[in-house]
Amino acid sequence: MDEGRRVSSSVTRPSVCVYCGARPGVGEQWLKQAHLMGEAIAARGWRLVYGGGNVGLMGAVADAALANGAEVVGVIPERLLTLEVAHQGLSELVVVQTMHQRKQRMAELSQGFVALPGGIGTFEELFEVWTWRHLGYHQHPIGLLNAQGFFDGLLSFLAQTETAGFTDPSQHAMLSVERDVDALLDRMAGAMHTSTGSFQLI
Repeated sequence: MDEGRRVSSSVTRPSVCVYCGARPGVGEQWLKQAHLMGEAIAARGWRLVYGGGNVGLMGAVADAALANGAEVVGVIPERLLTLEVAHQGLSELVVVQTMHQRKQRMAELSQGFVALPGGIGTFEELFEVWTWRHLGYHQHPIGLLNAQGFFDGLLSFLAQTETAGFTDPSQHAMLSVERDVDALLDRMAGAMHTSTGSFQLI
């Protein structure tokens, strides 16, 4: 694999990268939200880019997108092929060597980023791509699906960081937050179509 290759984010159809849990969570509501996200991405004619797993919310969002005719690209490190049970029914499965390569390749392939409920891996991916936006590595929209108020505590803490002077309103404005899948994607749609250039991480 040529790790020096850069993939333009200007593809024929908009691509959205979804970060979410490799676990299903407790209760059916989280899987339902993942299914709704996959269906909504397909309904818009967008391509789904995600972490390549076949389990938890990751598998659910991919299955829903595929079932509704979307192109789905998974990116997974070789070490996690078994651990995360790589999805074998994707349009394309990209295998890389490291987690860093995984996150960068997902970003290179995408014009927007959405975080669904998940665990520490989801949090890390969200904050990294948000930091990259702040530092000017990309100008793509970032969305947070606060389904069932899952992220209420995090959003409260983020407000505290602004009050304490460690973040500012311009950084918070980079994150679109909605409780409804369609409302979130509608907010991101215009920015996805107008964002230009390739993702470049030095």
